[in-house]
Amino acid sequence: MTVQATPTAGAKLLTPTDHTLVMIDFQSQMAFATHSIDAVNLRNNAALVAQAAAGFKVSTILTTVAEKSFSGPMFSEITDAFPGQKMLDRTSMNTWEDAAVIERVNAIGKPRIVLAGLWTSVCIVGPALSALDQGFEVYVIADACGDVSTEAHNRAMERMVQAGAQPMTSLQYLLELQRDWARGDTYELTTGIAKKVGGAYGLGVTYAKTMFGAHEG
Repeated sequence: MTVQATPTAGAKLLTPTDHTLVMIDFQSQMAFATHSIDAVNLRNNAALVAQAAAGFKVSTILTTVAEKSFSGPMFSEITDAFPGQKMLDRTSMNTWEDAAVIERVNAIGKPRIVLAGLWTSVCIVGPALSALDQGFEVYVIADACGDVSTEAHNRAMERMVQAGAQPMTSLQYLLELQRDWARGDTYELTTGIAKKVGGAYGLGVTYAKTMFGAHEG
């Protein structure tokens, strides 16, 4: 049987409307003990994910653990992207065991869950395995997660992938939402985010535009 190619996107690729992003426990106390990624890169990648989700109007849940009593506020890089959005504060380490979070997941009603947060081996593994068990597709933004050691982060990522979660990166998340430079309504949004928090890629975009007026697509 001949396989026929068509110019269409694969079903596993994310779109802005097919998933719920859950950003978990990006808080000072959690960050202090994170050693698998340095704090500067962690905050930058979290900002990239938050700005991408806000810009593309992705359904997003922001959740904290013991915000007032122990862990502190969520990173401003995230809350600034979602002004006025309520934090769902929990006592449970596993976000998926929190009734208020699950009520919001069900109200949104998307079949895919994208996760980012601290720590990978606890606060990301818990909802990832729980959501998979309940029939959701799960994606984990690996470089917008962190843990107490590289070993802990890597073993957690392997455990989730073995269970069926799909790993990705923060820049990949942004570019997957855009996916076609002919989509002019979000072109400036995407390149603007890249220039601010897209690392070397963003520097390249800035250089090309400044030096010779280059334009993607």
